[in-house]
Amino acid sequence: MADKKTDERVTQDRKKADSPRSLSGLGPFLRPYKLQIGLAALFLFMAAASTLVLPVALKSLIDSGLVSADPAARVMALRGHFLALFAVGAALGLFSALRFYMVSWIGERVTADLRNAVYAHVVEQSPEFFESTQTGEVLSRLTTDTTLVQTVVGSSLSMGLRNTVMGIGALGMLIITNPLVMTQVLGILVLVVLPSLVFGKRVRKLSRASQDRVADTSAIAAEVLNAIPVVQSYNQQGREAARFATASEAAFETARKRTRIRSMLVAFIITATFGALLWGLYQGTQAVIRGDISAGHLGQTVVYVLIFVSSVAVLSEVYGDLLRAAGATERLMELLSSQSPVADPLLPTALPAVQVGSAVQLRHVTFHYPSRPLHASLRDVSLDVARGETVALVGPSGAGKSTVLQLLLRYYDAQQGSVTIDGVPVQEVALAELRARVGIVPQDSVVFSTSALENIRYGRPGASDDEVKAAAKAAFAHEFIEALPEGYTTFLGERGVRLSGGQRQRIAIARAMLKNPPLLLLDEATSALDAESERMVQAALDAAMCGRTTIVVAHRLATVLRADRIIVLDHGRVVETGTHAELVTQGGLYARLAAMQFDIDSPQPAAAIG
Repeated sequence: MADKKTDERVTQDRKKADSPRSLSGLGPFLRPYKLQIGLAALFLFMAAASTLVLPVALKSLIDSGLVSADPAARVMALRGHFLALFAVGAALGLFSALRFYMVSWIGERVTADLRNAVYAHVVEQSPEFFESTQTGEVLSRLTTDTTLVQTVVGSSLSMGLRNTVMGIGALGMLIITNPLVMTQVLGILVLVVLPSLVFGKRVRKLSRASQDRVADTSAIAAEVLNAIPVVQSYNQQGREAARFATASEAAFETARKRTRIRSMLVAFIITATFGALLWGLYQGTQAVIRGDISAGHLGQTVVYVLIFVSSVAVLSEVYGDLLRAAGATERLMELLSSQSPVADPLLPTALPAVQVGSAVQLRHVTFHYPSRPLHASLRDVSLDVARGETVALVGPSGAGKSTVLQLLLRYYDAQQGSVTIDGVPVQEVALAELRARVGIVPQDSVVFSTSALENIRYGRPGASDDEVKAAAKAAFAHEFIEALPEGYTTFLGERGVRLSGGQRQRIAIARAMLKNPPLLLLDEATSALDAESERMVQAALDAAMCGRTTIVVAHRLATVLRADRIIVLDHGRVVETGTHAELVTQGGLYARLAAMQFDIDSPQPAAAIG
C-alpha cells in the first residue's frame, strides 16, 4: 500500500513538472526583488509600447507625408514624421537596454540565490540522503538545472512577456482597424491552438527525460573521476569512456526526439499563424483597391501583422524554454523539499559542561541502515564509556564498529534503544552542539583543495597560525608540511593528491587535535601509516587521549593494547569485553584475532578484520 501511494505521488509530481506551473517554485526567490521586478516590468511595457507606436507613425508618414499634393508641405511633413519615427526608435532602444539590464540582473541574482539555497540544504542532509542520491545527480542539478532557470528568468521569460504584450497589442490594433477580417482570422487561429496542445504535451515529457539523461552522464563522470587511480590500475579507461559515451548517446537521442517534436511544433504554429494573417492581409489589399481604406492604413496593418507573427514565433520558442526550465525547477524543488530524518529537536537540551572527557552510553541499541532494512548492523547493543576512558572496538568486517561512531555523531538515529552523551539522549541535543563536542579521525582521511594550514584549521576556523602549527607538531605533521614547496601555504591538490596516505591521515589527526573535543573517535586512524609513522602518531594520539574520552576502532590490534577496555563485536552484537590480557586468556574471538596478528604460526583460523 505504501509503495502504491509513493508511486501515485511520484506520478502527480511528474504531471506537475509537465507544465510551466512548476516555475511557481521560484516565487520565494523572486519575492525579495519586487522593486527590481517592477522596474523590469515597467521598462518591458515601455519598450513594447514603443514598438506598437511605430506602425501608427508609419501610417501617418504614408498618408500625410507621401500622399500630400503640395511638394513643400510634403517635405516639411516628411521631416516631422521622420523625427517622430526617430524619437520612437530612440525610446525603444533606451527602454530595451534598461529592460535587458534589469532582467539579466534578476536572472543572475535569483540563480545565485537558488544555487546557494539548494547547496546549503543538501549539505545539511544526513548520510541516508546520499545512500539513495548520487553526487553527480546533485551536481547536475546545481549546474545544468540552475543554468536553465537562469536562461528563463534572465532572458526567455522577459522575451516571452515582451512578445506577449506586443502580440496582444498588435492583435488588438488589427481588430480595431479591421474588425471583420480579424474576426475570421481569429477563428482560424483557434484551430491552430488545438494541435499545438498535443505537440506541447509530448515536448514537456521529453524535456524532463532529456534532463534526467544529462544527469546520468554527470553521475557517471563524478563517480569515475573520483576513482581515477583505480580505473587506471585496472586498465578500464576504455570501458569507462564507453560507458560514458553510451549515457551521452542516450542523452543525445532523447534531446534529438525533443528537438524534433519541438521543431515540428514551431513550424506548425508559425506556418498556420502566418497563413491565417496572410488571408487577413489579402482582404486588406482588396479593401485598398475598393477604396475602403487608405494606403497608410494598409501599411500599418502590414507592420502589425509582422509584429504579431514575429511575437508568435518568439513565444513558441520561449514556451519550449519554459517547459525545460519547469522540469529543471521541479528537480531543484525536489532537492529543497527533501527532509533529513536527522534534524534538530524543536526544544533542544543543552549538554552539561565537562572537565574531563564525556560519558557515553548505549542501551539496547538496534540499528538498520536505510539501504539495508533487513540487515541489522547492531543488535541489542549496550555499552558504557566513562569520562576519560579509552575504549577500543574490534571485530571482523561488518561487525558494527564504525556504526557505533556514526550513531554517536548522529549521522543516523537508532530504530530501537537509546544513545546518550553526558546523560543526554543525542536526539534531544542540537546537532551543532553535539558535533562540537565530538572529534573524529576517519579511516578515509579527507583533505580539501586548499592549503595545509587551512586544512588543519578546518577543525577550529578561529584558530591562529601558531595554534595550527602546534596541532601539526603534536600529530607529527609539522616536519613534512615544512618540507613542502611553500610550507603551510602549499596547495595540497584535489582530495590531497600531493600527499601520501599517511600524510593525509596525519593532517586529519592534527585537525581533530586542534578541535580539542572532550570525546574523540578514532576510526582506524593509523591504518594508512607505515611502522615508523604509526609509532610517532600513536605517541601523539596517546597524548591527545589524556583528559578526554576516546573510542578507538581498529583492525590492527597492536594499536589498542593500551586501551582501558576492549569491546569485541561480531555480527552486530557485543560478544566479549575486557583488557587485552583478559580477552586472550578467554580463548574467544579476540584470542583468535590476536593469534593471527601476533603469532603467525598459530593454526587457529581467524576472521578477516576490518
